Order: sequence, then C-alpha cells, then structure tokens
Amino acid sequence: MKTLARGENCPAPPGTLTVMLRTQAAVDVSALLLAANGKVRSDDDLIFYNQPAGPGIEYQRDPGGHRIVIEPSQLPSDIDTVAITASLDGTGPLTFASAGPVETTVADTSGTPFVAYPADALGQENALVCLEIYRRADAWKIRAVGQGYTDGLAGIATAFGIEIDDTEADEDYTPAPLTPAASQHPSPAQAQAPVQAPTSGGHLPMKSDLFAPEHSEVPGAGIQKQGSKMCRVGMNGDVMARAGSMVAYQGDLKFEAKGAGGLGRAFKQALSGEGVPLMTVSGRGDLFLANAAQDVHLIDLDGTDGLTINGANVLAFESTLTYDVKRVQGAAAGGNAGFFNCVFTGRGRIAITTDGVPVVLQVDQPTFADPQAAVAWSSSLSTRVKKNDSFGLGTLIGRSTGERFTLEFAGQGFVVVQPSEQPPGGLIGGSGSGEQAGVGGALGGLLGR
Repeated sequence: MKTLARGENCPAPPGTLTVMLRTQAAVDVSALLLAANGKVRSDDDLIFYNQPAGPGIEYQRDPGGHRIVIEPSQLPSDIDTVAITASLDGTGPLTFASAGPVETTVADTSGTPFVAYPADALGQENALVCLEIYRRADAWKIRAVGQGYTDGLAGIATAFGIEIDDTEADEDYTPAPLTPAASQHPSPAQAQAPVQAPTSGGHLPMKSDLFAPEHSEVPGAGIQKQGSKMCRVGMNGDVMARAGSMVAYQGDLKFEAKGAGGLGRAFKQALSGEGVPLMTVSGRGDLFLANAAQDVHLIDLDGTDGLTINGANVLAFESTLTYDVKRVQGAAAGGNAGFFNCVFTGRGRIAITTDGVPVVLQVDQPTFADPQAAVAWSSSLSTRVKKNDSFGLGTLIGRSTGERFTLEFAGQGFVVVQPSEQPPGGLIGGSGSGEQAGVGGALGGLLGR
C-alpha cells in the first residue's frame, strides 16, 4: 500500500472505491460532490450521517471508523470531484493538532487497501478536507489534500457553496421593495449604524465600521492569518520572522537579528543573492507581520516533503523548520526562481507572500511556469529550464525584456504561481534578501537587510 504525501496524487484503481477514515477523536465525516466550478450543485450533494446516500456514493458508519463507498461510474456526469472531509464534533479535542491525524485509506473493489494518507493539522484547525477523488479526462485519480478549516463542517460546507441558514423564519418572509431613491441614496437612519468603540479614560467613544468584529485580531496560538495581507503570531516561545516585517505587537516580546546560520549558508547567500534576512522574536504576546501589502498564505509541512521557495516570499516560520540555500535543479536563467532558492524541511508552519492571488497547480501532467511567477513548489519535484525559442516564442513570453526561459516541473507535487512577473519590491528592488524597503541581492544578504 502506498502512503501519499500532502498534495500528491495517483491513479485510482478501477471499480468501487471504499474510503475509510479512522481517528482517536470523535469526528463527523462527510463527502461533497463538486462540479467543474469546485462547488456543490445543491444541498443534496452533501453526503453525511443525516443524508447518507446519493447517486454513486454512500456514507456508512463502521465500528472501526467511517466509510464512504464510491461507484465512480455511477456518479453524475457533471460531478468532477468527490471531497472527503472530517470535522471534530466538539465532544473531545478542539483542534486536530490535539486530536492527532485522521488515518485515511482507499481500498479497491476487493477491499484491499490501495493508498493511505494521514491527514493532520498543526494549528487551530477543527475540520479537514482529507482526500479528493477527481476526474481527469476519462479516468479517476486520488489526491491527498490536508486542507484545514477553523470553523468546522460549516466552514467546509460554506467554502464549497452550501448556504447555511440560522433560522427558518426567513423562508416565508418577503422584504418590501426598495424605491430607487432609497436604494441609491439611503438616509442616515436607513444606513447601518457604525460600531461604537470601547470607552476609554472617561472620553466619549468614537464610532466607525473599523470597530466591527472583522477588523479585530484573530484568536489562536502560533502563526495565523490576519485578513489577507497580514499574519498574527500568538507568541509563547519563539518564531523566525523576516527582518523588518513587524508592523505591530502587544506584550513582552524581544527582537534579535539572526545571521545566515552558518558559514556555508552565508557564502551561498553572498554568491546567490538568495536567502532570508531573519530576526528571532521571543516572549509572550501577539506579533503582527506583513510585507509590502502582499497576500499572505500559510503552509503546514508534515516532514514528508520539503518546500522550495524564493527567499523574498518568506514572511515567517516556526523554529521547528530548517532551511538551506540550494541551487534550483536545471536553473540557468535569472528571475523570481533565480539560480538558487530556499528549501524548507521539517515539521511546522510557514507563512509566505505572493504578489496577488496565486494559482496552485497540481503537477499531474506536464507543467511549465515563468521563473519570475513561480513562487514555491514541492521540493520532491524535478525541474528543468526550457528555452522558449525551441517552440518559436522567442522573447515574447514574460514582461522582462530578453526573458527566454520557462521552468518545467515533473513528478508528484504542487507549484504556487503568482499573477505577477515582477520581483518583490518592483523592478528596482532585489530578489531574495530585501526587506519591505526593497534592499536585496547579495549586498542585502551580507548585511542582513
């Protein structure tokens, strides 16, 4: 039986597929039937204990766990993916970090286990998308996902297009139509009242939508997303962060500049212009980090694969992870991927940034990306530099004048591609080692700036 790593996929065996989920904690297991847009068609596409059967799929409670039986040939033709999920039911541990992994196996028609994936989480997640059974051309494949959510089954359902109503009273309610004047120019009485700030020092409170709950700091220990362009670190120990990325903090925190981490790595940073200018933050409190208003994303490494990433896109990571500067396989052209990149290994969470909302490509067919747009990828992937001239595009690909190369990826894993071909900080800023101000390149790496 093959054990999949997060993001890895493989062909599904023919015939009936039986997905078994086992864990030490009490969980609710469900399956979602997803169309080509990644959403359910209706609430009937959520299969769980209270709605246990649908076309080509059935949920069964097993004495040793939970069972999802799938007949791919009987699934509706407009269903492309079956997402298998698990969520804590609230009677035991509150997070999967405490509950431990969900042991997920897929068996073939004979009942013989075919692949396994231990889906887990390291933060505050209480719901997981464990596996996907998805259609690729005329065949079916299995992908290990491991995507976590912090708002339970409701969060998963909402993410995949299911509307959750808190009351049934609204079903018979028909709102009065608004007149054009009212809809275009609401009076102050009609407008939503601003939220009132807390009273402080005897002064009259202020009012603003800034004081609404969505602008409050998120809870939880460790590295968490704070909106789309910032992360919050609930500190009770230490964390590694990009030098100069602190935008605010509360509590008793200590900031200390960190060197390259060894003479060998220092030479690599000096020669390659790659690396991460780091500071160690320690103590108790809340730390807020950002870099040039770029989008922030969290990635959990479980130790089975590494993450290759441009140093300029690293915002923070847990001290349980280690990194080194390594040459990109087959690299022969400068760009966001450059000659060298940082390779993170171990078990822990890393916060990365992208210039805009990225696309994550699963490498299950020939995959190519502009070197300046490829932000990160599975270290298990093999890379090769392809000259665009070989298929007649010359220097027309990419925004940089004279860019003639494309990175080719092969193997099992993923590639994160941002919608920008400019290095962080713009065309003037360096690539790997700059702070928010854009100081980069070999000089930035040597100065730790």
